[in-house]
Amino acid sequence: MESKTDKIIKEVKSWGTIIIIALLLKVTIIEAYIVPTGSMENTIMTGDFLIGNRFVYGMRTPDWIGIPYTDKGFKIPYVRLPKFKEPTPGEVIIFKYPHDVFHKYVKRCVAGPGDSLEIVNRELFINGQLTPLSKNGKFLGPLLNQDFAQQDLFLPGQGNKDYFHKIRIPQAGDTVRINSETNWRYWLPIILYDGHSAALMNDMVEYDFTTIDPNDLFRRKGEHFVYDDYFPAGNLLNPWMNSINESDFKFLYIDGKPISEMDYYVVEQDYYWAMGDNRDDSLDSRFWGFVPENYILGEALFVYFSLNLKTWMPRFNRIFTVIK
Repeated sequence: MESKTDKIIKEVKSWGTIIIIALLLKVTIIEAYIVPTGSMENTIMTGDFLIGNRFVYGMRTPDWIGIPYTDKGFKIPYVRLPKFKEPTPGEVIIFKYPHDVFHKYVKRCVAGPGDSLEIVNRELFINGQLTPLSKNGKFLGPLLNQDFAQQDLFLPGQGNKDYFHKIRIPQAGDTVRINSETNWRYWLPIILYDGHSAALMNDMVEYDFTTIDPNDLFRRKGEHFVYDDYFPAGNLLNPWMNSINESDFKFLYIDGKPISEMDYYVVEQDYYWAMGDNRDDSLDSRFWGFVPENYILGEALFVYFSLNLKTWMPRFNRIFTVIK
């Protein structure tokens, strides 16, 4: 007969095995995501609980170990297994938010590596072809004037969210010539996402670049976050900061090497463009730029549960809704 202690040990082992299996599934095959905003309405509703497929874009081992739901931890090397397909325009993807990787976003992939993208009168054109809004997509606000220059887009001079000037999505193998005409607002984030370091340096000071935006850290941490590590109080910079002048980039170093000693840079991974179906209420690539391939976690498949966040009542009609 088993003793009480043996039964407890056996029960703990059983639950431990279940937890380990669940965690392995979470980081390799499935991706779970809770939707906190309405940027994909009415395709995906605020309060939907999603299941995503990690397997289809290539399973990967964890790249970070730490305390769940915090950023207390450290990065580790990871391995990505062969993928069954590339992310395809039209698919709804789950990915790490490029400006704060501890946030997960869900948006529709609308353009892939090498594509050109333009928005005219709210209509999306990919490689010169009109891409219709998804079946459940919508606009809520007024159409912006073509001449209005929106200041919070990810690149200056891109127009506005309804009239977005033509832009090309980077792809692996692109060669960037480095000279006085290089558009560092466009290319420097790509270099950082590819895993390289960058800094502005002279004999007196050094400022390090990061793609982690302090405003997004404040959004996640609230009053517990302070801006002291970022310019002007600290030595961290974002490539899109208005405090950087174009002339400052002549002091740019990549991996400790001054750009005056570099002739070109070769892009190391593919990039994608993601937008919300609720176009006027979506913080998407128009505002923060490209999605690196290694930030994509999976394809959104279906809703396994849904909760009305206003009434806290389940929405049973949303359960098992297929995302398309």
